[in-house]
Amino acid sequence: MLDHILSILIFFPALAAVFGFMIQKDSIRAYGISVAAIEFGLSLWLWFAFDGNVSGMQFMESLPLIPSFGINYTLGVDGISLFIVILAAFFTMIGIASLTDTPNVKYMIITLLFLQMTMVGVFVALDAIVFYVFWELSLVPMLYIIGAWGGPLRIYASVKFFLYTFAGSLVMLVGMLFMAYFFYQATGVWSFAILDWYRLILPESFQLWLFVAFFLGFAIKVPMFPFHTWLPYAHGQAPTIGSVILAAILLKMGTYAFIRFSLPLFPDASAFFMIPIAIIAIIMIIYTAMVAYAQEDVKQVVAYSSISHMGVIILGTFALNVEGISGSIFLMIGHGVVSGALFLLVGVIYDRRHTKMMNQFGGLAHVMPRYATIFGIMLMASVGMPLTINFIGEFLSLLGFYQQSHILTLLAGTAIIVGAIYMLAAYKKMFFGDITKDENKSLKDVNKRELLALIPLSIITIWLGIYPKPILDPINNSVESVVQLMHNKAQSDLAKDRIPNLVEEAIVITKTSVKEVH
Repeated sequence: MLDHILSILIFFPALAAVFGFMIQKDSIRAYGISVAAIEFGLSLWLWFAFDGNVSGMQFMESLPLIPSFGINYTLGVDGISLFIVILAAFFTMIGIASLTDTPNVKYMIITLLFLQMTMVGVFVALDAIVFYVFWELSLVPMLYIIGAWGGPLRIYASVKFFLYTFAGSLVMLVGMLFMAYFFYQATGVWSFAILDWYRLILPESFQLWLFVAFFLGFAIKVPMFPFHTWLPYAHGQAPTIGSVILAAILLKMGTYAFIRFSLPLFPDASAFFMIPIAIIAIIMIIYTAMVAYAQEDVKQVVAYSSISHMGVIILGTFALNVEGISGSIFLMIGHGVVSGALFLLVGVIYDRRHTKMMNQFGGLAHVMPRYATIFGIMLMASVGMPLTINFIGEFLSLLGFYQQSHILTLLAGTAIIVGAIYMLAAYKKMFFGDITKDENKSLKDVNKRELLALIPLSIITIWLGIYPKPILDPINNSVESVVQLMHNKAQSDLAKDRIPNLVEEAIVITKTSVKEVH
């Protein structure tokens, strides 16, 4: 069964979703939770069977689809993708378990299970066309979730989300076709296998153009400034579960794809564009933090803070060294846990008051102490407080980029402080002071069903902030092989200077230690 565990992880939710049409409406919630729990159990089994000391792909599967064009159904998982797959399974389970009295709940659960198939598919596909198919398919359930269950502007928000991401993906597809063509020119064989493409060393001028094509597809998904305008609408109009899955998993597709495609395929272009992309990332961090501070709607505050933290992930990714890239992957997981939890928390108060305006609250800590405590923990994690999950990722991302540019890292680090200002200001408005609105005096604290979703997230946030080793070690091993591959392929002096040679460093250390012994 382990030989095909990745295929099972992809298609089990989709198969269960098809059978879901036959389930009675009264039983669909239990059915959805059971399916999502089995999927989460399978993802934990994958982690248990995963060898953290191996840097390459594991549990690989391959099946020819269109052999004449080298298109195969190829799957595999390494330290970079493993934990995002587990995160996707975990959030689908928590999301279904925390669903409130949603209209047409049956179709919502079926849509979520189909969405889970596409998310897992993106993170384990090792063939560019298979990756692209799952990447595009993920748009459809999300479009439906926002368009069918969203707020008053849901149609505008869902169409904007679809058009932005779809347009970027088409440019990315052109880049993929060119990559396959160049591989054919070099070897006489067509191949869309990502691991085959890794062996290809392209001239720098080709790399620059292809990098831009892939960059557009990935940057819109992240979303990076100035392509970010679809996200606040999508978050603002989406139902709670839509925002949770969007923030926790879907945005990570873009940052994951940078590490899987852009860096190893185009090392010279990555080094060439490092500083411009870092400047965009810092604009993201500062600009969206300031916009978040100006918001009156607590969901928009969380939405803009989500974009701001994605800027730190981009900064770490384009540090082009082990510390930065490992930090950015760890921060993807941390950002997923924390922003997902914050959107769940906003959903909790919205269910009670049917408003997200902060001026409608105040003094909530008096009537909802458990809610205030969990919100406080997640808020501290969001601003990167030590001993919380985001601190590890942000520290490593900034440490990695510090080796490339002291000034830009200092700017980014200062900008993160702005994050603390708007989050604490929002917390103060909502939870402290006197209760000024009568409607808030009788609010009920979080119930058992909500605690079932929020307590595991709080535990993960603190546990991985104190002891990140079980997750960082497998990530580190896989990232080292990516960085070494990039260095080996680098042609320009700029790329050789910016991408460290891990093998050479190891030899130098050995020589010095031998001298010391003599």
